[in-house]
Amino acid sequence: MKYSITDLQQVVTNGLTPPPCDLTMQVRVDYAKDGVAKGVWKVDKKFINGLGVVMGGFLSSAADILMAYAIASKLTDTQGFVSIDLDTTFHRPGFEGEIEVIAKVEKMGRTLAYVVADLIQDEKKVATCVSSLLVQQT
Repeated sequence: MKYSITDLQQVVTNGLTPPPCDLTMQVRVDYAKDGVAKGVWKVDKKFINGLGVVMGGFLSSAADILMAYAIASKLTDTQGFVSIDLDTTFHRPGFEGEIEVIAKVEKMGRTLAYVVADLIQDEKKVATCVSSLLVQQT
């Protein structure tokens, strides 16, 4: 199923079933409004690498999900978006448990948006992810 911008907004506001990637990643979006999205990623052993820490690609994926909700909260059904790039800086290892993800649209123009997400565990920043997004008329 393809989700419209309204559908993504209703995942947060009306409990619409989230897209499959959200369910697979075990990411729950609790808030998305005015370019800010907040949620929780439930990390279990399937996200842990051979060194006993969260694999970096999964951290980036969790951030990407919340960044999508942040940008969707600023768009309408006549618009769409796609990532141009995604860059993650790792600050410390993540472990099993909950990781809070906070995404914010820092800048938004007519065709480009810049979004930043922080991933926090036990009140410590695990990673920061930045993305440039192409905003299109659909």
